Amino acid sequence: MALHDYDALLVLSFGGPEGVDEVIPFLENVTRGRGIPKDRLKEVGEHYFHFDGVSPINGQNRTIIANIEAELERRGIDLPVYFGNRNWHPLGEEAAAEISAAGHKRVLVFATSAWGGYSACRQYDEDILRLREFTPDVEYTKLWQFYGHPTFVELMAEATRAALGACDPATTKVLFSAHSVPLAADQSSGGPQDANLYSRQVAEAARLVAEAAGVDNYEVVWQSRSGNPATPWLEPDVVDRSLELGKDDGVTHIICVPIGFITDHMEVVWDLDTELKEALEEASMTLHRVPTVGLDPRFAAMVVDIAENVTQGASPATLSEVTVQGCTVGGAPCSPDCCMMQRPGKPAPSHPQSNVEHSA
Repeated sequence: MALHDYDALLVLSFGGPEGVDEVIPFLENVTRGRGIPKDRLKEVGEHYFHFDGVSPINGQNRTIIANIEAELERRGIDLPVYFGNRNWHPLGEEAAAEISAAGHKRVLVFATSAWGGYSACRQYDEDILRLREFTPDVEYTKLWQFYGHPTFVELMAEATRAALGACDPATTKVLFSAHSVPLAADQSSGGPQDANLYSRQVAEAARLVAEAAGVDNYEVVWQSRSGNPATPWLEPDVVDRSLELGKDDGVTHIICVPIGFITDHMEVVWDLDTELKEALEEASMTLHRVPTVGLDPRFAAMVVDIAENVTQGASPATLSEVTVQGCTVGGAPCSPDCCMMQRPGKPAPSHPQSNVEHSA
């Protein structure tokens, strides 16, 4: 099947508020079913209120879409691009309604996450199943993750090399940061035969970027944890580890590479550019936060490359270790029971997401 056999491309993302009045309704969508009181949501929303209620993520996704459209035009590919979110407007269902009304039947889906795991991958599968129910006349095909794609790796490595500059290696530490998740969620990511998929993918991406950037002295750290403090999450925390390095190892300069994020959305501009920076300043340390790469036109070219792999019949099992687009670190396709939602003390539920088609 050739790329021209597809009618459209849907960019599917998390979503974010774009005004003060939208913050609480957005957070209610994000936390639906968890019984979190509105007063607590107001506390959580403080980060958004700090930026006048506007999350950068929607605007950044629109830039990614504009870049994808430009790349498609450059290659002479007629493929309209739509934008939908899980948690806020434009919602996925709104995009699906547009897609169906336009008469499109075969749609590729690019989820803005490089990783496996429930929140990063399988929940997007659930979103696509919901869209299929909403528009049963449309077939959706989800593209694979890109954590090890050579373009993503080189873009991150290029930005990391620029940050190194004239730094003194004796007093500088490179930290690759990604969103923390509960240990139970990481354990269940990948399934029984491929456990801890999420953290292993992050570690693999960090290794590839560090190798390409010529970095030997680096660590993987985690950020943006939330929820019950008694629940164990992936550690060490980026702030805690940075301060520990300054106290115990004489590190005075941190280069933070936000490997887990493709654009400068809230977890980057608040947790890194605000909280981490302030903590380091108090400790007389300095920070260079490496830019994210999602708004680079070459990132959009990578998305189109991944879509074109569909036309070539490529699969994770036939791609090299570095260029693999599949879910597992080794390149094998997702197992039907991978990345189930895990809540402390509760068994993972059974979902029919294995029916969601993925393409390499």
